[in-house]
This record gives sequence, C-alpha cells and structure tokens, in this order.
Amino acid sequence: MILATRFRIAAMRNSPLTLSLAVTGAFALIAAAPPAPGPRFEHWIDGTLAVEPQTQVQAIDADTYVIRQSVKTNFEAPFLYLLFGRERALLLDTGAGGLKIRPQVDQLIAAWRAAHGDRPLKLTVAHSHSHGDHHAGDDEFAGRADTDVIGLKPAEVAAYFHVAKWPVTQGRIDLGGRVLAILPTPGHEPSHIMVYDARTRLLFSGDMLYPGRLYVPLDKFAVFQASAGRLAAFARTHPIRAALGAHIEMTTTPKQDYAHEAPAHAAEHGLALPVSAIYELQAAANRAASAPVVDRHAEFILHPVPARPNE
Repeated sequence: MILATRFRIAAMRNSPLTLSLAVTGAFALIAAAPPAPGPRFEHWIDGTLAVEPQTQVQAIDADTYVIRQSVKTNFEAPFLYLLFGRERALLLDTGAGGLKIRPQVDQLIAAWRAAHGDRPLKLTVAHSHSHGDHHAGDDEFAGRADTDVIGLKPAEVAAYFHVAKWPVTQGRIDLGGRVLAILPTPGHEPSHIMVYDARTRLLFSGDMLYPGRLYVPLDKFAVFQASAGRLAAFARTHPIRAALGAHIEMTTTPKQDYAHEAPAHAAEHGLALPVSAIYELQAAANRAASAPVVDRHAEFILHPVPARPNE
C-alpha cells in the first residue's frame, strides 16, 4: 500500500530564483520493502532544457524539503536539505554560489510558519562539510534574526552538536520534537558529517555517499575507511530507508558517470541510494585500503585523489 502526498506552495512573484515555485513531493509509506529506495521524487532539473529555474524544491513530507541548485548556475548542482521541528529548522548546506539561495529558504520557512500559526522558528545553518560548493551561500544568512551559522572546522561542528569525542562519538540536535543524530564522517574532508533523521528513516549523506564520484584524498584514506566502518555499524542498528547525498554524477547506466563539469545531466541516476550501498562502500574502502585505485560500482565510484595537505 502506498500513500502519496503532494505539497504545493505558491510562487514568489518575479522571483529571480524560479520561473515558478512548485513544491512537489512523493513521500511513500510502504508496508513492504519497496523495489527501489524512497523517497520517490519527480524529475529533477538537469540542465537538458534551454531554460530552467535556478532552484527546484521537492517535499518529502510537510516538514522535510529538498532544494536542488541548477547545473546552469554551477556545475556541482548540489542538493540542500531543510528540516523542520516545532522550534527550529535545520538547513544542511547553502549551495555552490552563482545564485542567491536565502530567498528560496526564507520562502519555504515563511510558508511553513504560516501553516503553523506563525510559530516562532529559529534556524540552524549547518554544512555536510567545508568544501566551497556547500557553504557559498553562508554570507546571505549572516545577521539573519534567530539564526545560527555553524563554523566549518571540526571543533566548531563538534561543539555545536555536542560531539564528545570527534569523530568516534555521535552528536545531536533537537529541532523540537524531532531529534537528529549527527555522525562525524571525516575522510573526504575533515569536518564531514552525516545527519540521520529517525522520523523519516533518512540519512543525509553529503559527499561521502551519493550517486557519483566519491573523492578521497590519499593521505586521508585510512580516515575515510574508519568512517565507512562506523557508518556501517550505525546502519546495522538503525533503520535507514535511503541515503540522500549532496550530488548526482552518475547516469542510469550502471558504473557510468558524467564528464567533470558536465553542463547537463541527461538520463540522471536517482538521488536516493539504498542502505546496501553503505555496506558496499565499507567493503570497497576495506579492499582499497592498501593500494587505493578508482573503483567503479553500479551506483558510485570510489575515487582516490592526491593528498590535500591544507585540509
């Protein structure tokens, strides 16, 4: 049995961000295991049309939104996540630049508040990690009322989320009736985290796991391997419906990715990855630990890169 819900929010007139803001979602509550990981999204903007909006929003449910940045504004085309609780909202990442992201976020927050009797709401701006395509919009939120913008260093992330021993213990944030687990997962980048939401059973997995090239600096491969092990252990004790990462770089053809900085993503792989991808990633990291090489899998590519001594 599948119960599907759609949410639509009226467009902001003359908005430079969108031609029209149609917030659509397909959130399925499934009694038996689905044939593909959920949530099931409508077609994402992918750069294949001559004109497309700068952002696209889809709702997983009335408190959980996914924002995609158009590849026409930045080749990274990242995904951002906005989660609401009774007292606070969490924005995970602020985009890759090439547009103003705050108006889109403020519009979603205003619509949520209007649907909840104009309830006061604080905002936490967090990051999956500190690479520039995930925090380019931070300055837009500086000085915004009732807003915390978390720093980019591991110590700052650990302090805000109450991580007692980085990176081996978990942190948390209570949005008000919605507690999120924060999983330190350095390797791709030292301050990388994943966010787990028990309500939706979704893991927001950043750049460590998504349908694409999972870049791992050679000098941080052991760190990445350890993070993959902790992630797999977490998955064994927590129900995970799907992992939702920060990019899509794979096509629907298994093991085939797009060229770097591709201007369009025709036949794009779905955003959601099944929990089995977590165990596959752990196994791949373990196999490659002694001599890392580019390792293609159906839904991701483990991709060692030169050391990054400044990280």
